Amino acid sequence: MHYSNRWGGSFEIQHDAPAEDQQSSNMQFDPPTPRRRKELVETQLGWLLSQRQYRKKNKENCAEFCVSVCKMKCLRRVLLAALIAIVVTGISMIVVRRMRMTNREEPAPKTDNYTVALSVALQFFNAQKSGHLTKSNALPWRGDSGLQDGSELSDLKGGLVGGYYDSGNNMKFHFPMAFSMTLLSWSVAEYGPKYKAIGEYNHIKDIIKWGIDYLLLTFNSSAPSISKMYSQVGISQRNSTSPDDGYCWQRPEDINYPRPVQTSTSAPDLAGEVAAALAAASLVFKEENAYSKRLVHAAKTAYRFAQETVNKAPYSTGNQMIAQFYNSTGYWDEYIWASAWLFYATGNYSYLAFVTDPNIYKNANADLKKPGFRVFSWDNKLPGAILLLSRLRIFLNPGYPLEDMLGRFHADTSKNMCSYLRQFRVFNWTKGGLIQLNHGKPRQLQYAANAAFLASVYADYMKESRVPGWHCGSFYFNISSLRSFAASQVNYILGANPKNISYLVGFGNKFPKNVHHRGASTPHDGHKYPCTGGWKWRDSEAPNPNVITGAMVSGPDKYDHFFDTRTDGDYTEPTLAGNAGLVAALVALAKSNGSEGIDKNAIFSSVQPFFLNSPPPSAWKP
Repeated sequence: MHYSNRWGGSFEIQHDAPAEDQQSSNMQFDPPTPRRRKELVETQLGWLLSQRQYRKKNKENCAEFCVSVCKMKCLRRVLLAALIAIVVTGISMIVVRRMRMTNREEPAPKTDNYTVALSVALQFFNAQKSGHLTKSNALPWRGDSGLQDGSELSDLKGGLVGGYYDSGNNMKFHFPMAFSMTLLSWSVAEYGPKYKAIGEYNHIKDIIKWGIDYLLLTFNSSAPSISKMYSQVGISQRNSTSPDDGYCWQRPEDINYPRPVQTSTSAPDLAGEVAAALAAASLVFKEENAYSKRLVHAAKTAYRFAQETVNKAPYSTGNQMIAQFYNSTGYWDEYIWASAWLFYATGNYSYLAFVTDPNIYKNANADLKKPGFRVFSWDNKLPGAILLLSRLRIFLNPGYPLEDMLGRFHADTSKNMCSYLRQFRVFNWTKGGLIQLNHGKPRQLQYAANAAFLASVYADYMKESRVPGWHCGSFYFNISSLRSFAASQVNYILGANPKNISYLVGFGNKFPKNVHHRGASTPHDGHKYPCTGGWKWRDSEAPNPNVITGAMVSGPDKYDHFFDTRTDGDYTEPTLAGNAGLVAALVALAKSNGSEGIDKNAIFSSVQPFFLNSPPPSAWKP
């Protein structure tokens, strides 16, 4: 990897005004009058003929002239009648054709692969639901589960029932779950009209609400302040020989072992992410006024807890039940992320003032010198947060005193986009064309999907603001470069890879059959298999009896190798956050029913004008 790449420079595009050729030709034609024509004929004939010959010739000419005139009148009448007939016939044909078109059903618009894949990917969330399932969930091999989760908690009536299982195990990790809901809500805020055109708007809202309603249970969301937050349900101890979520291989409906709840009294990162999820979701449910306001209040409470924790440390610090799965490496990025979403949700400028404090950005290690800080993920929200704040500068351009930091966010976002371009070698790539944002480690598809989403969104921001491209140092790139990058990564996931396999289960003709997933691999045959009784299904080489449609598996290694093996989750395990990134990337790329681009104004619905008593600055120009 090369860390010394530098980008910047001005963005100067010169537009040459198209030449306009105007040509006009005025031709005037003044034919002789009938009287003048007769005089000319008589003069000519008088010079050549005698008087008698002239009179004889004149009589003959008169007779011929009368016949000619008669013929001309008849011809004109015939032609006029024919013309009228043609016009009437033409009008009749047009009317009949339009009547037929009106009565005929319009052909269904063509659907692109991204739209089809999006509908498939959304089904994964139905398979991951915990709690009391509704009839609309429509998965015969899934049923009610986790109904005793959190029942031992004296301060929580009804326990922690609901939410989503994270992956192939039966644990509920609140940190990546909250990130998944934030990411899905962002995709709706940007592409709501597209979800509607595709016919998945109500489905995506149901998915988000299922997760958001659960997050409201993880702390006292109706209170103005809190001192703790529940961070996880279920545990998996290393090399365990006693029943837990790692040792047992059971369908979630068959769980009969303890599932302790993890509690965090210091959770600036977790609380920040929960605040971001609730604030972003409040925009999705803006038309449901009471619910949206409830989410905003809860987001403020979570945000306050994140900020006011005395002994601040990441929620996973010192807890191996959490750290071995979703270890958080910091919380300043969540501060920026949550502040941005709360500003958009409330219009309160105090959140914007906080997030544009240069010290906050510095604390988030935002120097971007290391490629890892450019990777958008459940652990690093910074690339997404600064893109979200760049949106404010691009479309509203608030000017002084925010311009310095918003301009820096925007510049760093452009650098992030440059890092995705293969020629700069910021990240390694597989020979098959997959960017290695996970530094060659396993489970890299989720990072590529996230990057594809950010690239697509930034391209749409530029398109909407009529900016054709951007500079990476002295190199200029059109926005099509970002779209090509995003499409290449998503296409790789969907089957354009050396293995010619779709890593999205249920899409295409060839996809993984041995997904690392307890519910999908254990038969739904009316038999309740015990903790170790499910091992035979875990270790079986037969395909899963239940197809977990919509699951994006972990994917190949850095050599493009993939092994469809159930026991190796590094290849075949799906995750909630991974699928959320794929869904976001797919809706950004989809063009079904002619719906393209972002919804420019929906995310600004709560933001008040910046310039009430003075004219706004000129529109942003790169």
